[in-house]
Amino acid sequence: MAFVVRFTPPSLSSAQYDEVIKRLEAAGEGSPKGRLFAVAFGPTDALRVSDVWDTQENFDRFAQTLMPLLQELRIDPGTPEFIQAYHVNPGA
Repeated sequence: MAFVVRFTPPSLSSAQYDEVIKRLEAAGEGSPKGRLFAVAFGPTDALRVSDVWDTQENFDRFAQTLMPLLQELRIDPGTPEFIQAYHVNPGA
């Protein structure tokens, strides 16, 4: 069953987010297996991030790259919230 992972870091700037994306792409995780959708939203000095994943296993694999990268960049992701999806519409 699909689920949402919502990150609400204490502070995440658009520059920090862009650096994370750049490093994920360099690590071959720019479009990780099982991530159905990703969005960063909110003020550019206090972004929030939500991803929709197909399985916990795929998220856990991705987190093995993401979490050390966040530590290296000294970004506190806050406590991720895991929410089971009721319905996912893949769109067009």
